[in-house]
Amino acid sequence: FARAKEENNERYLNIESVYDGSYLKGKRVAITGANRGIGLALAKELVANGGKLVAICRSSSDELEALNPDEIVTGIELTSDEGCETIASQIKNGPLDILINNAGYFYEPEEKVDSMNFKEQMKMIDICAVGPLRISANLFNNGLLKDGESSVIMITSQGGSVSWRTVQNPDGGDYGHHMSKSAANMGSVLLSQEFKKNNIPVLILHPGFNKTGMTAKYAHIWEVEGAVDASVGAKRVFHEISHATMENTG
Repeated sequence: FARAKEENNERYLNIESVYDGSYLKGKRVAITGANRGIGLALAKELVANGGKLVAICRSSSDELEALNPDEIVTGIELTSDEGCETIASQIKNGPLDILINNAGYFYEPEEKVDSMNFKEQMKMIDICAVGPLRISANLFNNGLLKDGESSVIMITSQGGSVSWRTVQNPDGGDYGHHMSKSAANMGSVLLSQEFKKNNIPVLILHPGFNKTGMTAKYAHIWEVEGAVDASVGAKRVFHEISHATMENTG
C-alpha cells in the first residue's frame, strides 16, 4: 500500500480508472462462497454487469437470493469429497465460462508457538488448498469446464508467499493461515500446468486487503494498510480476469 502511494499506482489506488466489467455480460460464472464477504461482492458485481451467476456455497443468504442467481448449489462443504462430487450434477444450465474458487477460512485467534491449533491448521489447508481442487476437478471431469473456452480463477493471497513472511511476519505467527495459502498457490500452479494442454488458463489472484468478516480481527490496521471495501476487491478481481490468457496462466 505504501509503495503504491509512493508510485501513484492508479490500478492499485483507483481500480475505477482501469476497470471495465462490460465483458461479463452473458457470461456464466460460478463463484464459491458467494453468500457473503468478497464472494458476495463478486456476485453483486457480476450481476450488475449482466453476468449469469452460478452460486456454490454451504448455505444461501438473503443478499444472495436478492441477486436472483441463474443457479444456486447449496449444502456444499469444501472439506467433503462426497459433497463436492455432487456439484456438477446440480448445475443444469450448461458449461461455465469462468469458475472463481473464492471460498476460504481463516481461524480467528492468532497462532503462536505456545497457542498452535493443529486441527484448525489442517482445516484451513483442507478448505483453502484442497477445496478448490475438489471443485475444479469435479466441474472439469463432468464437462462443465470446456477446453479453450473456460477460465479457472483461484482467489488466494500474498499471505502464501514464503519470501514475504520475513517482511510481513517478522515475529512469525498465524501458521495455519499462511501454510494454507502457500499450499493453495502450489496447487493452483500445478493445475495451471496440467490445464495448458486444454487451453484453460488458471489465474492465481490476490484481491488485496479487503474489509470483510474474515479480516475483522485486523480492523485496527485496515486504514493503515489500505484495506478496501469488498466491492473494490471484486472489481480488482474481475479486472484481472478480463486479461486471462494462456500467456499469463499460473
